[in-house]
Amino acid sequence: MPSRRVITGRSQEPRRRFAEELRLLRQERGESLRQLAEALGWDASLFGKLESGATLGSPEVAQALDQHYGTGGLLLTLWELAVGDPAQFKEQYRRYMTLEAEDLGLWQYSVSRPPGLLQTTGYAREALAAGGLRGEDLDQQVEARIGRRQVLEGEDPPPFRVILSELVLRNSLRDPQEWRKQLEYLVQASERSNIALHVLPFGVGLHGLDSTDVMFLRLLDGRTVAYTENDVRGELVAETGKVERLQRTYDAVRDLALSPAESRMFVLRMLEEVPCEPSI
Repeated sequence: MPSRRVITGRSQEPRRRFAEELRLLRQERGESLRQLAEALGWDASLFGKLESGATLGSPEVAQALDQHYGTGGLLLTLWELAVGDPAQFKEQYRRYMTLEAEDLGLWQYSVSRPPGLLQTTGYAREALAAGGLRGEDLDQQVEARIGRRQVLEGEDPPPFRVILSELVLRNSLRDPQEWRKQLEYLVQASERSNIALHVLPFGVGLHGLDSTDVMFLRLLDGRTVAYTENDVRGELVAETGKVERLQRTYDAVRDLALSPAESRMFVLRMLEEVPCEPSI
């Protein structure tokens, strides 16, 4: 049997191929690592590690690079081959992440944790570690989650309305100082013109989102899609009728919540309960 002919001269080992493609794409663009980092919102050192093969990053980073280079999913496919277990990342969540990057408006209700778009580094690290991540995998996912905040921090960020159950503000971190930073970040976020933050206080009674996080995205083509998530499953909802029913439920919950001004004062009162200095 004749030996296999090499077509591209590029590596056939998935991890090396992923790193190689990233390096070649950047060089073809004539970009430096710093310029790439500025364009995508992650640290330049992450892209250096990706191109050297020292790390694989996360699916969010691979998707962002796909969009940046216009490679139509090639980089995410190579990333999945490199990690060796494509099934571990739900197709529906991957689709949601892709849509989030191109949305015109976001709405969210959070049951027990701040949404990823409003988490600090310390909060993201403890939350992801509680899910079992360790070492390099944990570092990669923290970087990816914090990088998502660029959606709300660009030159023309979309409007974002978020309702936080009071449980979000009561379910504190182990480190009081990291918890203080998270609450301070929520206050700062609530002051931005594109963000409306509501708190749903205890005692308002049962409602249709008691145990379900829900996120809505308004897209460029005029459609609105939703992503719902509870302890056991997540679902991307695109059917118009189902999305409208979820929106009516969301609006009913918003009517029960505090106004943005009242909510900001609520978070500030929570901050007063957190010690300013670490205990000795």
